[in-house]
Amino acid sequence: MSASRPEEPERAFERAPAEQYAPPPAPDAAQSLGAALGGAAQRLGIDPNSGASTGHVVWSAMGGWRGVLESVLPSAAFLVIFTLRPDPLWLSLVVSVGLAAVFSAIRLLQRSPAASALGGLVAVAVAAGLALWTGRGQDNFVPGFFTNAIYGTVLLVSALVGWALIGLAAGFLMGDVRGWRTDKRKRRAFFWITVAWAALFYARLGVQLPLYFSGNVQALGTLKLVMGLPLFAPMVAVTWLLVRALYPPKQESDTRQE
Repeated sequence: MSASRPEEPERAFERAPAEQYAPPPAPDAAQSLGAALGGAAQRLGIDPNSGASTGHVVWSAMGGWRGVLESVLPSAAFLVIFTLRPDPLWLSLVVSVGLAAVFSAIRLLQRSPAASALGGLVAVAVAAGLALWTGRGQDNFVPGFFTNAIYGTVLLVSALVGWALIGLAAGFLMGDVRGWRTDKRKRRAFFWITVAWAALFYARLGVQLPLYFSGNVQALGTLKLVMGLPLFAPMVAVTWLLVRALYPPKQESDTRQE
């Protein structure tokens, strides 16, 4: 008995470094991720604390007229020119990349962040480069397939493991980073809206991939446009209304007073 007592402080000292350098708990990582997602939502004009109307939020999320034109015109130009004159392929691709370059130049002249200014151009250029390399017009849509697959998978997995990304973003914006997970109503709502977003990305793949493998470039390009902003906008509106229903202004004011 007496011989073992002197060893106890020594054992405690040996355990101290492991405890001292233990990794941070999961909630800290969740808070960081929520901050990143919430910040991205705010940059898109989506902030439940702003009190903006649903229409204003949807229009801001789409980027206004410039965002709509940047999203639609390069793809529409490729589709129209390829339909009228499929050969040479480079003609429709060059016009598409050229329009994206013009939009990027305008953003840079307006001193927009380089990432946002060049992101669209890089995506269009990579897609065009792949199509030129293979010589097939349908390969211009391949990068979009990967984007939809990644977004859909990440959203679905986050919902299934109980950390729905929509809930993390909304929770951060509303000062409820962890609390929403203990509220059954909020947790269920964020689960289903996150699954709905994942379903949107998977629906694009389910509809467009068969057209890609069949080589129907015209139908593929048309459905890409139809399943883009026309489906994105209603999803933003539904998400916005859901968050406002879960965190009504009256509740926010009562919480601040308490």
